[in-house]
This record gives sequence, structure tokens and C-alpha cells, in this order.
Amino acid sequence: MEMRDPRFADIVGDAGLETLAGGFGFTEGPVWHPYEKWLVFSDIPNSRMHRRLPSGEIEVFRDPSHKANGNTLDRRGRLLSCEHATSRVTRAEPDGTVTVLASHYGGKALNSPNDIVVATGGAVYFTDPTYGRQPFFGVPREAELAFRGVYRIDVDGAEPTLLAGDFAQPNGLCFSLDESRLFVNDTERRHIRVFSLSASGELTGGAVWATTEGEAPGAPDGMKIDSCGNLYCSGPGGIHVFDPSGDGLGVISTPEPCANFTFGDEDLRGLYLTASTSLYRLRVRVPGLRLF
Repeated sequence: MEMRDPRFADIVGDAGLETLAGGFGFTEGPVWHPYEKWLVFSDIPNSRMHRRLPSGEIEVFRDPSHKANGNTLDRRGRLLSCEHATSRVTRAEPDGTVTVLASHYGGKALNSPNDIVVATGGAVYFTDPTYGRQPFFGVPREAELAFRGVYRIDVDGAEPTLLAGDFAQPNGLCFSLDESRLFVNDTERRHIRVFSLSASGELTGGAVWATTEGEAPGAPDGMKIDSCGNLYCSGPGGIHVFDPSGDGLGVISTPEPCANFTFGDEDLRGLYLTASTSLYRLRVRVPGLRLF
């Protein structure tokens, strides 16, 4: 742990990091089901998704996954995934079929949807950098769009609404507690921006809110907010924790660069980390939020 402010101990604590599994290509997109108590996560280069059962056993959940990256659950508990290889945002239905929520904008294929969140009212927000058009993380191919944006999906199968397109590589995103703001980080620029979010789902503003400082490997990627409004963001050396005003409190150090994480366990105080080739867990003091 790297403490930069004494409040860090009250939020994160001092528990040790537990290794749950290893041997993956590159782990990403962890999502916790708050009622069925399982964790799904992606292994991007191996084009598989895995599920950790309540027993602790890890099974193959989806193969192939089309090199899925970010995942979340909507307000009905359906799994949403960002697919690098197909440039799609998809939803898994209860009967096992897959619904494509978005694949194109302005008649051109999306770059490679990366991370995804769902608002209380059901609108879906996602980022669209170009990492899934590169080797290892995706399928090498030229981008059709000239920008890398943040989008909103309001209706199944309808063209997504472009909300912002001035990022170098938009990646992780999360809402403030009251959903009046949307935080979006930019991996290439190593900072987090904040937008005001209107009742109709439009974004305004976009000023830099915080930067992830440090010389260790890692950059802004996955991002979540806890039940007290503290923001967690992957960055150099591990997971950076900020208070609601953007002050950096400290870093949860990880043995491998950490791409993403999510809150889980019965009390939502289990922080599950997808860090390069492994899956880890850390018990923290302030719980996260249920997805539905």
C-alpha cells in the first residue's frame, strides 16, 4: 500500500492481497452478481470469459467471447459485454441468445467498445477506444471512425448517441453517487475527466478532475465508485483512490499491472482485481455499490 493521505486507511484498510487464480492471458472486465454471488471476468487475448462460482471454483463461462473486455449487469441482471473483435456492445438474454445493442455509428463500425455502465433509468454508456483493433487485445484492422468517443444507448439496436469525441483513448467510466456526473478516464493522457450529466443523458463540461501520478507500470483503465463517493481508478502501481473532491489518498499496490476491478462478496467489501495474468481479492473497509 502507498498511503498519501491518512484517510486512505479508513477506506481501504490494511488487509493483504489474496491470489485467487492465475495463468490467464490478460484479465479484464470483472462483474459481481449481487444475488447469485458469482464473478464473471474476461481473458481478452484468449477470447474467453470465466466465472468464479460461490464455491471458489472457476469455470469457462463463454468461449469464444469475441475478445470481450468490459462487462456489467443492467437493471434486470442481464450481462452486457464490450467485444473487441466484433466492435459490438451485446447483451446476454435469459434464454441464452445474444442481443446486439450497438455496432456502428454514422454507418461506420465502432472502434472497439471497451468499458460500460448502466444508469438507474436503464440507459447504457460506453467508451470506444481503438485497443481492440491492435494485436493481442483484439483483431488488427484499420479504424473506420476518425475519433474515439463516449456513447449512450437508449433503445435496443438503435444507433448510439455520441456524447463526447475529444479523447485520445477513453477507457474506464463511472457515475457519481447521485448520477449527476459521469467520470471518464483517458488512458493515453493519464487523467480522469468529469462531465455534468443532464436528466436527458447529455454531457457538458469535461474538465480534468484528477491525474494518476506515479512512475510504476500502469495507466488509467477500470474505474468504480464506492458507497461513500470515493473513486477508485487503475493507474501506475495499482489502484489509485481519490476522495469525492479529487484528492489522491493512496494506491493499492498490485504485483502485476491492474487493468480493472469490482466490488463483491456478501457485504460488497471484497475488491476483486483483474491484474494482467491473475485474479486477486482484497477486503476493504468501505463497501461498493450493487449494480441492481
